[in-house]
Amino acid sequence: MSVTGLSATLPPAGLPGLDPSLSRLVDVDGTGMDAGRRRTWHVLDTGPALAERGITPAGTIVAVHGNPTWSYLWRALVGASVARAESDGAAWRVVAVDQLEMGFSERTEVRRTLAQRIADLAGLVDALGIRTPIVTIGHDWGGPVSLGWAVQHRERLAAVIALNTAVHHAEGAPLPFALRVATARGMLAAGTTGTTAFLDTTLALADLDPAVRAAFRAPYATAGRRRGIGGFVADIPATAADESTPALRSMAEGLRTLDVPALLLRGPKDPVFGEEHLDDLVARLPHADVHRFEGAGHLVAEERPYADAVLDWLAENVVAGAAPAGSAADDAPDGPAPAPLWEALSARRDDDDVAVIDMATRVDGAPLRVSWRQLATRVEEIAAGLDTLGVRAGDRVSLLVPPGPTLTAVLYACLRIGAIVVVADRGLGIRGLSRAVRGAVPDVVIGEVAGLAAARTLGWPGRRISAASLPAATGRALGVEASLAEVARAGRGRALPAPPPVDADAAVLFTSGSTGPAKGVVYTHRQLSSLRDALAAHFAVGPDTGLVTGFAPFALLGPALGTRSATPDMDVSAPRTLTAAAVAAAVRASDARIVFLSPAAVRNVVATAGALTAADRTALEGVRTFLSTGAPVGTPLLRRAQELMPNATAHTPYGMTECLLVADVTLPGIQDAAASDDRGVCVGTPIGQGGVRISALDSEGRATGAPTTQAGITGEVVISAPHLKRGYFRLFLTDREARRDLDAFEGRWHRTGDVGHLDADGRLWIEGRLPHVITTADGPVTPVGVEQDLEAVPGVVRAAAVGVGPVGRQVVVAVVEREPGVRRAAVASPGLTEVARAATAQTLAAVLVVPALPTDIRHNSKIDRSRLAAWAERMLAGERPTAP
Repeated sequence: MSVTGLSATLPPAGLPGLDPSLSRLVDVDGTGMDAGRRRTWHVLDTGPALAERGITPAGTIVAVHGNPTWSYLWRALVGASVARAESDGAAWRVVAVDQLEMGFSERTEVRRTLAQRIADLAGLVDALGIRTPIVTIGHDWGGPVSLGWAVQHRERLAAVIALNTAVHHAEGAPLPFALRVATARGMLAAGTTGTTAFLDTTLALADLDPAVRAAFRAPYATAGRRRGIGGFVADIPATAADESTPALRSMAEGLRTLDVPALLLRGPKDPVFGEEHLDDLVARLPHADVHRFEGAGHLVAEERPYADAVLDWLAENVVAGAAPAGSAADDAPDGPAPAPLWEALSARRDDDDVAVIDMATRVDGAPLRVSWRQLATRVEEIAAGLDTLGVRAGDRVSLLVPPGPTLTAVLYACLRIGAIVVVADRGLGIRGLSRAVRGAVPDVVIGEVAGLAAARTLGWPGRRISAASLPAATGRALGVEASLAEVARAGRGRALPAPPPVDADAAVLFTSGSTGPAKGVVYTHRQLSSLRDALAAHFAVGPDTGLVTGFAPFALLGPALGTRSATPDMDVSAPRTLTAAAVAAAVRASDARIVFLSPAAVRNVVATAGALTAADRTALEGVRTFLSTGAPVGTPLLRRAQELMPNATAHTPYGMTECLLVADVTLPGIQDAAASDDRGVCVGTPIGQGGVRISALDSEGRATGAPTTQAGITGEVVISAPHLKRGYFRLFLTDREARRDLDAFEGRWHRTGDVGHLDADGRLWIEGRLPHVITTADGPVTPVGVEQDLEAVPGVVRAAAVGVGPVGRQVVVAVVEREPGVRRAAVASPGLTEVARAATAQTLAAVLVVPALPTDIRHNSKIDRSRLAAWAERMLAGERPTAP
């Protein structure tokens, strides 16, 4: 059915997901330019349905769509709210409006500005007799309309929620490209009203079912019914002279004093509203909970399960009155404030001994050596210089500089003035790195030429500072305003600002992206200092210990520990480039007693040991502690590494970006654990004040059990430590899940996503990742034990166990690399299949062979089992064999 008239009407029957019984037409007295008239609105309203069921709502959610959608956008929220009310959950009345000129509401002759639309909404709310408390939710230009009502009626307000919207447009900044096209001379009427071009372009921003796409188009069949689309675009307040600019500015400033709970949900792949718009909203509503649905775009309500997130948030923050995530209750201090991270550096500022050695940088043929005096001076100069340039506490500074003396100086300088450092390494790949940097919305980007060129090309936000001095033309082309040398000169002799509070945010460190899109992990100064203290105490690091750090996260801690550190000659973003000779050279140059390496680096160090000279081997004999962290290291590989450092105790600490040190085990401890019947990788006992619990798995592989220290329970690993991260950057829902059901325990706790168990001696065993648990008819199966069985088969280099089939009835499929290798993926030979099945007690439905298992870039060891599972399912379904 095509609607062609201009009067308000009910939607046609049969629109997917829309309950026609919730549609109603409401007559409202006009206001403002509409005064003296009656206008008819179409709304979706669950109020009558709740009343019929005898349910009294906790309040009303007023949902306002943008352009060119209509109330259909909110159907998931409408349906979920009724379902929860019927199941005795918190009941909310939802009133989802079709703004006048839009959807199935009345078309009029009035040109509706932002101020008029806010007044229109106020009239409707009054006409419906909506009582407090009221929650507003808006999307696109429904954001300013709903927030405009909220600012003007804050006495009736309980909370505000916004999806992909903006409330401020910087003076002189161009409109987003899509809107520039739509508003261009000669294009406005043709693209928005005369044709369906604007409507079609918007709907193409999400992968919509054809029936859903048709439902969104249903109210806009004729040019007359599309006038509101054009009117919305024409009213965009792009300049100070535009009619709606004063109303937008008034509303935007009013948000700064709005103290009700706020939730901001965003799809980052939005060509209309960018990260800078979200950043502006957060600056105005700093207490807001924020979640970015990675991979979603402008029509986030069509791409992600936002409705349950909204209702859960309301239940916790409005109905229950609970403190929102990131509140003081969540961030309670872990005890007395530790010394700041730069204390040891400041204490040795007059010391001419070596602090940092960069083996990859040569000066007159020798490795670059930086003294404590030089490093402390450089840090203070850069810190004061950044302050002079206007970099302030709380500003985010993205560091695109490889580990070495330059990165060390910049990092400590930023920390000293309270700037928040953003660190994402090249191992994420250009797309992952760009997603991380753009998502962090840096105020400043400091980088080498390659990083600055990427920032320029990919449109990353932030002022630009070059690590090296550049030719003037190059600097202009890259948008660079200063080099670090110029920054240091500007700061020379100037006083430093007051140091930041110990519980202020200090860093956003991005995860490797090996288990999903990279997440920004937020640390405070307290937590970074606690990490330093835990490392120093557990591994007995002193001024004369010396470190060789081939593992980037720890390469920056040497100055904080007050001991000299050396980075080997390698590409730190590609650990496999590290050789045994490079490690020996770094040890010899620094007289180091501790060596940190990533698992991928260990593998190549062992593989290149044949090139070691007698002098190299003598140097390695002086190492007393060897650590490999970041991913599990097999016992045979660990033994071979220790053979190169025969006087060292080999450790494999367990940790993650969210808590870099959780537990630790030595090679003798691993060998002792091997005599037990436990399956998985033994990672030892908690470090320092850390704690570990296990949340048991249910039959569907979910961690639903109460976290316990009981031995022999397999489930999700739950951890606590003074150096545990504060949270995730703008990932409220991820934070919420990481803390699920942990409030009863003292301190801050975190669900790791790893699965494992504790043994009778309190040792932690890791058995895989939670998303990789295989849910068979006989119960959940964790993959690592099966993989260990398979890797004991002669000729099998690496193995992965994955689940194929529906949840609860999955079968286990083995995917293996073998030696000699295979050229293409295939089903294993009958002989290999028979041997593999005999090697494990777990029933294997099939065995597949591949040239190489897919692993992450940073560690070259974390197998992407989710990708393998999907590939194996296609293979076993008879698709043409391809590489996984």
